[in-house]
Amino acid sequence: MKRLVRYLLALSLSLGTLGGGNALAAAPDQVSIAKDGVNLRSGPGDKHEIIWELPQGYPLRISSRQGDWVKVEDYEKSQGWVHKSMVNTKTETAIVTAKEANLRKTPDAKGDKAGTAAKEVIFEVVSRKGDWVQVRHPQVSGWIHKSLVWP
Repeated sequence: MKRLVRYLLALSLSLGTLGGGNALAAAPDQVSIAKDGVNLRSGPGDKHEIIWELPQGYPLRISSRQGDWVKVEDYEKSQGWVHKSMVNTKTETAIVTAKEANLRKTPDAKGDKAGTAAKEVIFEVVSRKGDWVQVRHPQVSGWIHKSLVWP
């Protein structure tokens, strides 16, 4: 997870930040990190050990709350705590969980290929249609099968 977070932070810094209009709102328990360098802690409070630094857009699921802190889990089931002000509930993001994922121009496995994404690339979710997720990234946009991303 630590290596993943460092990679995602570097990728985020080199490609620019996620964001923009017309994205889907995240589900109530689904959040993303609001800015680069947010501390994931071992417990609910500033005095707890920092486990990792998370990049902007990194998707997480809330598993519990304590005061101003939320306990979160990522796609690998790694857990930690972040301050509630450091999460974004307005924009849904997804992370590629497959080794490599093809993006299509239409929500169809036979559709023309729009591009390819490597594992752990973060996308902004634009919409969903059946088993397909429409995603946007500074370098590529398209449709990706829901089995290839989390959440």
